Amino acid sequence: MYEWSDEHLMLQQAMRDFVAKEILPIKEELEHGDLPPYDVLRKLYSTFGMDEMARSTFAKRIAHEKAVAAGEPVEEKPSRHGGGDAGYTLIPIIELCRHCPGMVTAMGVSVGLTASAIQAKGTIAQKERWVPELLTLEKVGAWAITEPNSGSDAFGSMLSTARRDGDEYVLNGSKTFITNGPYADTIVFIAKLDEGNDPKDRKVLSFVLDRGMPGLEQPKPLRKMGMHSSPTGELFLTDVRVGRDRLIGETEEVSKGGRDGAKATFQQERAGVAAMSLGIIEQCLELCVQYAKERVQFGQRIGDFQLIQQKLAKMEVARMNVQNLVFRTIELSRAGKSMTFAEASAMKLYSAQVATEVALEAVQLHGGNGYMAEFQVEQLARDAKVLQIYAGTDEIQTVAIARALLA
Repeated sequence: MYEWSDEHLMLQQAMRDFVAKEILPIKEELEHGDLPPYDVLRKLYSTFGMDEMARSTFAKRIAHEKAVAAGEPVEEKPSRHGGGDAGYTLIPIIELCRHCPGMVTAMGVSVGLTASAIQAKGTIAQKERWVPELLTLEKVGAWAITEPNSGSDAFGSMLSTARRDGDEYVLNGSKTFITNGPYADTIVFIAKLDEGNDPKDRKVLSFVLDRGMPGLEQPKPLRKMGMHSSPTGELFLTDVRVGRDRLIGETEEVSKGGRDGAKATFQQERAGVAAMSLGIIEQCLELCVQYAKERVQFGQRIGDFQLIQQKLAKMEVARMNVQNLVFRTIELSRAGKSMTFAEASAMKLYSAQVATEVALEAVQLHGGNGYMAEFQVEQLARDAKVLQIYAGTDEIQTVAIARALLA
């Protein structure tokens, strides 16, 4: 794939029309007024039929799994993208990220990470119980792994515990930097099984929690540098009792437990960062080209100065490179393949770095105006930075890539 198809371009234009009509009029409230993004995201899903498509695709996948479990002859497993073209999933991400990258983070964690964590390792009953409402945004999801003392060392420093008590588990611990945490209806909570053994030797388990469970606290959103349209918060669990039906997979077997599931979720999240980066880069470049044509200094437009031209040229190179990574993701999806963990890490590392570089250069090109909130590049520079931090920092991506090369 080397360019968007006519069908892709039609979706792209439809998305731009939706953003102009439904999001830009309330953007100030989303970015600075603490307006949760979920209602407008649900409207997006309804407008484009994404909710019905998600229900249909899920129903086909569950029917396939039930047939396999019953030993019945089955056809090829249905694609998670419905038609098998990831472009139709990635284009809305790209277009939303041109204006409100935080909305994509809120949406992606709910319909992507949380739902996928249950779909990947859950039982058929668990999938039917929680996944459909997550995929359609009827329920808001959160995926809770990060703790105050366990950021990059997510498993090694994890303090949250699950302790057996008869046929139930008792969960204790706290999580931070949790996307959708304050508003989540369904939470995948990752903890270590406390059997009185050394914490480093404990199994990692994942549980599904629902809002309002006794002992579960979801405080108000945290204040942060960027991604203001994505609510981020803390979670506190004090003696939260859950049955085995809430243990994902209903097994403590390590090969089906939290570590493998979390790694798969990280891989998915890292692959999505390229599409987010592309949206930010495209918008920054468009704004900079327009500004370079209109802004006059020393008697001529600044776009006529070679240093400004160099900045624009580098932005275009970054746009082309990241777009090609997105195209590769689409082609792999069509072929029924996915990137390795190291490849996803490499794509995330590069995309996040160049998105941040382009956004900061966009601020620089705009001069004093670029530092003012009235100009969008100020927001995009703040939003881009977190791409180098969440889903694994740049440093962690580097380690993942190097270990794969040296293995």
